[in-house]
Amino acid sequence: MGSGGRVKVRQKNKVTLNQLTAHEVADRVAKREVTAVEVTEACLRKIDEVDPLIRSFIRVDREGALWRAADLDRRLDEGERPGLLSGVPVALKDIFCVKGQEITCGSRILKGFISPYDATIVRKLREAGAVFLGQTNMDEFAMGSSTENSSYGPTRNPWDPERVPGGSSGGSAAALAADEAITSLGSDTGGSIRQPASLCGIAGMKPTYSRVSRYGLIAYASSLDQIGPFGKDVEDIALVLEVISGHDPLDSTSVSLEVPRFRDALVDDIKGMKLGVPRECFVEGMEAGVEKAFRAGLEKFQALGAEVIEIGLPRIPYSVACYYILSTAEASSNLARFDGVQYGIRSGEAEGLLDMYESTRRAGFGEEVKRRIILGTYVLSAGYYEAYYEKALKVRRLIKEDFDRVFSSCDCVVMPTSPCVAFEIGARMKDPLQMYLSDIFTISVNLAGLPAISIPGGFDERNLPVGLQIIGPPFSEEKILRTAYTFERNTDFYLRKPELKE
Repeated sequence: MGSGGRVKVRQKNKVTLNQLTAHEVADRVAKREVTAVEVTEACLRKIDEVDPLIRSFIRVDREGALWRAADLDRRLDEGERPGLLSGVPVALKDIFCVKGQEITCGSRILKGFISPYDATIVRKLREAGAVFLGQTNMDEFAMGSSTENSSYGPTRNPWDPERVPGGSSGGSAAALAADEAITSLGSDTGGSIRQPASLCGIAGMKPTYSRVSRYGLIAYASSLDQIGPFGKDVEDIALVLEVISGHDPLDSTSVSLEVPRFRDALVDDIKGMKLGVPRECFVEGMEAGVEKAFRAGLEKFQALGAEVIEIGLPRIPYSVACYYILSTAEASSNLARFDGVQYGIRSGEAEGLLDMYESTRRAGFGEEVKRRIILGTYVLSAGYYEAYYEKALKVRRLIKEDFDRVFSSCDCVVMPTSPCVAFEIGARMKDPLQMYLSDIFTISVNLAGLPAISIPGGFDERNLPVGLQIIGPPFSEEKILRTAYTFERNTDFYLRKPELKE
């Protein structure tokens, strides 16, 4: 049985290079106080030390990371202007295409697939001077809430290795919480950045749908997927978001808006802001420690000068059912391409084309992926499309209208990120419905296409992290970052780090 986490507080004058934030590393590398190679080596040493236990990474590109760091140092020494993320070692979820590297989405079916191109966010990170450490573990094709549905086995939570890190971006979250990387990226379809950020005690942001290009993200549910950063503090979130945002002609859904300088929004002042708290967020089944930390967070916001008001989001209880109809329908279409013909593995025992399709997909996909493909195919089939899929689309519109209405009376919505802290590995694997309910506070944000951040909001009685979620209207990332930054600067939760047990 997991006993909970042991806490140590980060003291800025006593940190190793791998414990620095992204903005600290970029600043020191730019001033040539440290080299990119030194920071990269510190992260690689930490990976060697703790990843045999945590298993954040599927693949570590040690040689490539050190080469890129050395090349960056050489160019900076020759007078090249540093980028916003110069020398910052980054961990990437195993769902982003990186040219020349194997990308598998945590699945057997893509084993051996080498990407022929970079995702847009990978290109932007590279141009900003980031150093790629490797690919992190994830629920297969981003389908899960615990990073247990991976063909590579589960990732463990640094706060208690007997517990999950959350999912589906659990590898990226755990790598950052364990200081194996300086920053990391994930994808969020129904909470897959915010929920693991909450369970691992770090910050994680889902931007507005279309703010960040999805080109090179292997799709799960295209109308819901969004790429976003994890950070050791809110300033790191703002910095990385500034790098990866912007219009991309390769993604027809990316918006043509000028990218703000998000770091300018980091002002320690929320006096006069109105924060809405949905009465529906106090659901049956919320753990007592989560509710206690959340209510304490609301009191902190009030003490900082914000007005906390009660609001109603009456369709939130329907969001889980709505999400699992729409996302599985889109998944059944998106995953049809993985059939043994163009990508990854192919069954060698098949007799004929149809048999090859069936045997490849049977052997290549895990149980959760099969479950969602079958469900998605069912809701799109003749006779059920109108009964399920069309109704879910109507409910999605009503959920967005609920948010539009409340944002006419408040600046941001504040909710818990997850109704529970990190649960024990295996505890919910045999109960998919219980697992799906882990995302009850995050799913509605994706359905409405809104931006939201999860930041450390406290700890329960076992010293396990509790996340606080801040949600805003479309393209209000600056307002969200300001609110999160103010809370962070007036608490010490983000400074507390897990002390890994030997």
